[in-house]
Amino acid sequence: MSTAPQWKNPVVRWVDERLPIFTYMDHEYNQFPMPRNLNYFWNFGALASIVLVVMIVTGIMLAMQYTPHVDHAFNSVERIMRDVNYGWLIRYIHMNGASMFFIVVFIHMFRGLYYGSYKAPRELLWMLGVVILLLMMATAFMGYVLPWGQMSYWGATVITNLFSAIPLVGEWIVTLLWGGFAVDNATLNRFFALHYLLPFVLVGVVGAHVVSLHITKSNNPDGIEMKGPQDSVPFHPYFTAKDSVGMGFFLIFFAFFVFFAPNYLGHPDNYIEANALVTPAHIVPEWYFLPFYAILRSITFDVLFIPAKLMGVILMFGSILILFILPWLDTARVRSAKYRPIYKYVFWVFLIDCIVLGWVGAQPAEGTALIIGQIGTFYYFIHFLVVMPVLGKIETPLPLPASIAEPVTGGGGGASAGAAAAKMEKS
Repeated sequence: MSTAPQWKNPVVRWVDERLPIFTYMDHEYNQFPMPRNLNYFWNFGALASIVLVVMIVTGIMLAMQYTPHVDHAFNSVERIMRDVNYGWLIRYIHMNGASMFFIVVFIHMFRGLYYGSYKAPRELLWMLGVVILLLMMATAFMGYVLPWGQMSYWGATVITNLFSAIPLVGEWIVTLLWGGFAVDNATLNRFFALHYLLPFVLVGVVGAHVVSLHITKSNNPDGIEMKGPQDSVPFHPYFTAKDSVGMGFFLIFFAFFVFFAPNYLGHPDNYIEANALVTPAHIVPEWYFLPFYAILRSITFDVLFIPAKLMGVILMFGSILILFILPWLDTARVRSAKYRPIYKYVFWVFLIDCIVLGWVGAQPAEGTALIIGQIGTFYYFIHFLVVMPVLGKIETPLPLPASIAEPVTGGGGGASAGAAAAKMEKS
């Protein structure tokens, strides 16, 4: 059992006696026990927190120069790029930071899917993560509208119009979002206000996510709980160093896009000022929305009494909401795909399906791309609603190691599991 540290600095000691924030930080981020077998895929949660801070800081700096008015928004962004000291750098960091945020969060979530980090006792931790994803998507969509380019304007028009498919209240919701009867100045003001507000809501949910993590402790590649001091190491200095290495490589990756390919992940039409009289040939959202956009457009036919447009909207939102009940859909007895001989391949099929849906979302909704999108959408839901519940019942997992320390120290793990499997085959 750890004891409260004795702070040598008198100011720190005086503050800590009245508000034990330094003791709390020492307990949660210095002495905090972490599974000793974590790999570099566990870096991405910390990287997401770093990107969130970068996005808030750069967003505040951009808001100081931005004018949320349809007559001035586009020119104010151009002024930031041309006249504000280092405005181009701040905007490119913020613009590409959104993509970096989604990259690290997607990897973070797929890591959770592979290693079963959503299973008990971490269900609420996973659900808070899905809330974070939803807030990110809402914030990113509203931010994409602010430059008031062609893709901003028409993207806002198309996406907000989706709510009109909801029976009875759809038109009312669209009017509320627009602040009128078309995407106009009131819409831009609403989106600017919400885009500024939601990141701070996101910070609160991230805080709850971290608190939940520190209560249930981190999952690990073996998917088993820590059974004693031999299974864990203090967070500092081990994972401080490990996270620092990951952060170094990530910042190099981030900097490459900022300095060498700042517009690669965007759309060139957004450098044309919004014009309600000229519709772009192909309206597409940002890349991180493309899989969901593909699901939305895959339904081109009515399903029973549900119109095609409404069914597409239901499936698009359902593709995210289904993640909330994932902990109860997966019936497997073990967490990690490392010990699930069939699921490890099923996971890669699902990952490929998501990538294919992303490709389909960037194509016109016609011909072969549409058919592929419909197949991909069908498998997406079958994976969660059929494959995972059934596979958990019929799959025979490999024997788990007795403790985290066993495979780490070479005392068994993979070797013992392999021997056990061979013994079972002989018998």
